[in-house]
Amino acid sequence: MVSIGLIKEGKVPEDNRVALTPAQCRWLKQNIAGCSVTVQSSATRCYSDKEYQQAGIPVTDDLNHCDILMGIKEVPADMLITGKTYLFFSHTKKKQAYNQRLMHALTDKGITLIDYECLEHEDGQRIIGFGFFAGIVGAHNGLMAYGNRSGLFKLQRVYKHKDYRALIHTYFGLKLPNIKVAITGSGRVTHGVLETMNLVGITEVEPDEYLERNFSYPVYVQLKGHDLYTHKELKTYKREHFHEYPEEYRSRFLPYTRTSDILMNGIYWEPSMPRLFEKEDVTDSFTINTIADITDDVSGSIPINLGDQDIEHPIYGVSRSTFTKTEPYIPGSIDLMAVGNLPNELPRDASRYFGEQLIKFVLADLLSNGSDILTRATILKDGKLTKQFEYLKEYVEH
Repeated sequence: MVSIGLIKEGKVPEDNRVALTPAQCRWLKQNIAGCSVTVQSSATRCYSDKEYQQAGIPVTDDLNHCDILMGIKEVPADMLITGKTYLFFSHTKKKQAYNQRLMHALTDKGITLIDYECLEHEDGQRIIGFGFFAGIVGAHNGLMAYGNRSGLFKLQRVYKHKDYRALIHTYFGLKLPNIKVAITGSGRVTHGVLETMNLVGITEVEPDEYLERNFSYPVYVQLKGHDLYTHKELKTYKREHFHEYPEEYRSRFLPYTRTSDILMNGIYWEPSMPRLFEKEDVTDSFTINTIADITDDVSGSIPINLGDQDIEHPIYGVSRSTFTKTEPYIPGSIDLMAVGNLPNELPRDASRYFGEQLIKFVLADLLSNGSDILTRATILKDGKLTKQFEYLKEYVEH
């Protein structure tokens, strides 16, 4: 018998998503022999303790009897149980300084850490995540910010709606001005952005049309890797080569900064990759006044990302002259949305989607003899770095 525990979220601000919904836990109980699920009591989770109990799932404060513990965000060091296997988003693979103390605790307590972010197919494609709903919420918030700045339309906050279906109903009758929206990326985040574009009636156009024409209706362009980057010498783009040698490439995005109103950024970024633009490119010809940085890397692909906001206050301004943080929607600034837990505005929908992917692609291997996918996603085994994560050695030891 393998016992799974769903832990309550301890990171502040609290996240109310969960890895498995009550209905999914009940399905596991009924269909997977040798698997049990226990839920740690939480007053803030998007599915209540009562909903789990009604599904026949025990709710308790103590999960010491569980073999595998699943959360969403980073687990505070004082909540970790020695010797257990944990699955959560640890945000450590890029040596994030703010989680170095957590990594020390994980090693000290002999914990096995499987990071959701590292669950990938052989070609590097992410298997599970909340990116789709991050894209939906991020796109909505980007449009909302533009509407607030321009005064041309008004969108309500996402989290004030019961669920995704209720949010969709608010788009009926929405009339947008003839804005131009540049969308970067091709993964789950971008798929969520494109879903919102279609729901609100923004039309897709090709890159050359977007750059050369004016339109009497709102349009967007989706820019993938070959649209965004080119080799400095060869003037070509090959995805595998780019990810292996990103320093040999430069950004091709600059022309879009001179013809776009809104930028919705959904690309993966690492420090060795070129930024979409640099601060010195923010001149009088830089027409973008609203940026939804959905992938949200501080000083990353968007160099004027000055850090996270919370869900209540997702938008801030960035001065075009000093690049310091300002109030949003004021003259001389660019409005920027950067929130690290966007899917938490639609927590029940996002949790249901996440749990479906977890059950479909991961759980069977997790409950049996493992798999290459799980091995590649295991950062720590009994508190020790695994072979593919040995590059974190200095991060762990200092």
